[in-house]
Amino acid sequence: MTEFLTKETFLSKVFNYEQNKEWKFLGDKPAIIDFYADWCGPCKMVAPILDELSEEYKGKIDIYKIDTEVEQELAAVFGIQSIPSILFVPLEGQPTMAAGALPKETFKEAFKDIFNVE
Repeated sequence: MTEFLTKETFLSKVFNYEQNKEWKFLGDKPAIIDFYADWCGPCKMVAPILDELSEEYKGKIDIYKIDTEVEQELAAVFGIQSIPSILFVPLEGQPTMAAGALPKETFKEAFKDIFNVE
């Protein structure tokens, strides 16, 4: 199931930017984070795709959502200018940002290429 993050859960599950300057992912499996807003049309198109992927990749990839209207500080930390913005977070290395409503196949290709997960 897709999990909604607040600043507090983000700091404990993904990255504590208040304590660390260098990126250090805290998760135990790769993750994607969907930065969205309720009023955003393309965000509404991505939501059911992410729900499907969270079932298909259960136990392999964590799928998170951050409401940019509620969690404005998190949006600012990542410099979110447009939504949806999807952050791909591998276990090792730097996260990668993709902007726009991506089709399901693009997510699957990214999971394979970035996370090495099929």
